[in-house]
Amino acid sequence: MKNILIDCDPGHDDALAIIVALANPQKLNLLGITTIGGNQTITKVTENAKKLLGFLKAKVPLAAGQSNPLKRSLKTAPEAHGDTGMDGPFFDGTTYPLSDLSGVDFLYEKIMASEGTVTIVALGPLTNIALLLTNHPEVKGKIGTISLMGGGIDHGNYTELAEFNIYVDPEAAEIVFQSGLPIVMAGLDVTEKAEITVAEIKALQGKGRVSQLVYELLSFYNESGRQFGFIDSPIHDLCAVAYLLAPEIFKGTYANIHVITDESLARGLTYGDFRKSASKFKPTLVLQEVDRQKFVELLLEALRYLDAV
Repeated sequence: MKNILIDCDPGHDDALAIIVALANPQKLNLLGITTIGGNQTITKVTENAKKLLGFLKAKVPLAAGQSNPLKRSLKTAPEAHGDTGMDGPFFDGTTYPLSDLSGVDFLYEKIMASEGTVTIVALGPLTNIALLLTNHPEVKGKIGTISLMGGGIDHGNYTELAEFNIYVDPEAAEIVFQSGLPIVMAGLDVTEKAEITVAEIKALQGKGRVSQLVYELLSFYNESGRQFGFIDSPIHDLCAVAYLLAPEIFKGTYANIHVITDESLARGLTYGDFRKSASKFKPTLVLQEVDRQKFVELLLEALRYLDAV
């Protein structure tokens, strides 16, 4: 069983990643969740996390992280996720407790107190993780892997060259990618292939309490995705959790990843040297292919489990 911590900015696809992690307690020991300003402000994404965890009757500790990137003001994505950051479903007002610790301190305490190593699942801008590694370098010995959603070798989405999570805080991303830790990068190269179809979304309606929630989440998300040219819906963040559960459904290549941090048009771009003649220092597995049907089945299995319990 893997010990994991999820750092996220819910977010429709963040919500699905959390749902699938909670539905696999035999494989993933979820030690806690932290939030980060990204898809929406830290206040809104933390409220979304509280609503989701309350709805799911979870017993996972939650802490709010950084509100802003390391060096710039926060860019949010209301065009993709709505004004709340997770528009679509109706929540019944269930409350959920929030830790008094800051997100970075929370991550540090959970990692250092854990038996064995911890995998960090990073689903938003990497500010919390960069601060953790910078302020507490001793945690590196306790981190087994960082499985993250971010970047793209072939193209961007927030700009032509940069993916949103990386663009929001490229300085933090460069710190993380150059930390020397093993990283699994689920960037746009693979996440845009991890789609759920319109028919598969519609089939969730009325299936069960959690399936209905996911239907409502994905109905909004699918509609908002049309403006970006998508007919079906890539579930980006779920890839970072799915890899931990079923690495065999993915294919990728190792590289040493860097991030452009200057003020040029390439700000936020992730690039790697894939040449065979390059340095052997290639700590990042860049995911490039996914078995879409098995990916969707992994989600559906999680929903069947949660609907039943």
